Amino acid sequence: MRVRGDTSGSDRTEPLPRGYRIGGWEVTEPIASGGWATVYAGRPVDPAKGPAEVALKILPTSGLAPRQARKVAETARREVELDRRAGHPRLIHLLDSAVISDPDRAFLDGAIVLVMERAERSLRDLFDAGVAEADVARLFAEICEGLAHLHGSGWVHGDLKPENILLMADGALKLSDFGLATELTGTDGTHGYAPPMGTLDYLPPERWQAPLGEHGVEIRPSADIWALGIMVHEVFASGASPFPGATPVARGAAVQEYADGRAPLRIDGAVPPFWRALAMDCLAPTHADRAAHSAESLLARITARSSPPRPARRRWGRRAALVTVAVCAAAATVWSHAVGGTASAARDEPPGRLKVFNADDDCRDRTDRNPQCSLGLAIDPLQPYTVDNVVPTRVWHGDVLAVDCRLPQGVPIIDESDASSTEWYRVRLPAGSAASSAWLPAVRTADHPRVPDCPRPKPVR
Repeated sequence: MRVRGDTSGSDRTEPLPRGYRIGGWEVTEPIASGGWATVYAGRPVDPAKGPAEVALKILPTSGLAPRQARKVAETARREVELDRRAGHPRLIHLLDSAVISDPDRAFLDGAIVLVMERAERSLRDLFDAGVAEADVARLFAEICEGLAHLHGSGWVHGDLKPENILLMADGALKLSDFGLATELTGTDGTHGYAPPMGTLDYLPPERWQAPLGEHGVEIRPSADIWALGIMVHEVFASGASPFPGATPVARGAAVQEYADGRAPLRIDGAVPPFWRALAMDCLAPTHADRAAHSAESLLARITARSSPPRPARRRWGRRAALVTVAVCAAAATVWSHAVGGTASAARDEPPGRLKVFNADDDCRDRTDRNPQCSLGLAIDPLQPYTVDNVVPTRVWHGDVLAVDCRLPQGVPIIDESDASSTEWYRVRLPAGSAASSAWLPAVRTADHPRVPDCPRPKPVR
């Protein structure tokens, strides 16, 4: 959309005056300024047509060389594309975009505008004010939720840092500033290519020496995990990096010495043991070592630590335990038959059923079983819920599935409505499917069938 700026009632002495209109929005006051963009507070011209407050991110193109202007346009395109394809409650939402047409103001003519949700402050502001240890788990769990969705959708943030993590008025945390976000387009879907840019204090060791190719430098999700480790250290160490140096370049040299094995990783003594171990995993010196610690697995660790302890189970006598083992073994034998097997209907009848639920409003209204509205069933509920961990059989909203048992503690899953759960159900698949059973996350159903707990499955290799 290309809109013409409206300067009615404005003060021409300001770079972007109060009341300046951009489409259906008008400027109220400046918020922040960076190397490529300036952010202003804004509001809808018609209060009935938008939230009361928004953020207007202005990316000027006037006076730039053609190559620089293309870079700015690509930055904006990337943010729009990511919002369209990977929107999530833990990612800042893009409400509108426009290009200003105002020949009378050369510095604004051609500027790209991104209209976004308005945040109250950044995580950096919170770090500077001090964070109670009791709040650290919630903050980093929410960061991991956003990263898990971003990585699962095939994107790397590429510039994760406290300034790009925002806190909304209601306290909710959201990742923002996706101008350097990179889509995973490598042949194996594990890496992408980004411009040789980023914030030096949060770059992993491999980025300091990465060769610049035709498409940029190679980047993987583990780059975001490194940045997460830096932030964990900062929150407990009064904002200090674990790598010594008076400047970002000096600290970068310390990062490379550590990665080469010429210096140890020095974690500040103020970092508590749990967070020390987590930070050290995030700051593993190589991508290969770091890749073992995904956003999903880190979220699971934080969630498990924050969950209240389970009540102790009542001790049973030896005879009762043996009877229970025998009963469970018999039940497992019965449940192992696939739907459509030769066992009698009474013997093959599972103990529960559930109806699949899709939190996407558009998909719930469809009856054509559109592939874009299908939902995946996991092979292993203890592994990241990604395209590599789903069976070929798909399900849709309203499908009824037979349920064998429930797994209370699997990989945490967050749906489109921000509902979260670690609970999974083992469900049966129709006859003729490649597998006889698979796993459905509990957030994909509104039902609560009364079924026994599943034995914890062995990892699928």
